[in-house]
Amino acid sequence: MSGMTHINREELNELRAQLDAELASLEEELASHGRAVPESGDWQGTTGGLVGEEADPNDAADQMEELATNVPLVEELEKRYKDVAKALQNMEKGTYGVCEECEEPIPLKRLQANPAAHTCVTHSK
Repeated sequence: MSGMTHINREELNELRAQLDAELASLEEELASHGRAVPESGDWQGTTGGLVGEEADPNDAADQMEELATNVPLVEELEKRYKDVAKALQNMEKGTYGVCEECEEPIPLKRLQANPAAHTCVTHSK
């Protein structure tokens, strides 16, 4: 079954614009809370400063706390980033808007609420 047949071009363009905008803001947020790891293309949570650079213990503790906050945040942002990027790739391939589990069309309303959805409501985790 071919994808995207239940989505007209105008709706698709709107969804693509939403995804593009979200991808850009996720990149910005990821850059402010972490750094890209070139080898894997993944992101890592970082702190503003460098730990161990003649740091006073309080600064080091603050930085460890910042890292503890940023790591889960970066993981969450990265997961969303990958979902958004995948949705855009699927648009290019013509498989956007089709559930990855059952291959049924994902309702337009669901896609409008979450343009990066890649499963129908039944198969959403």
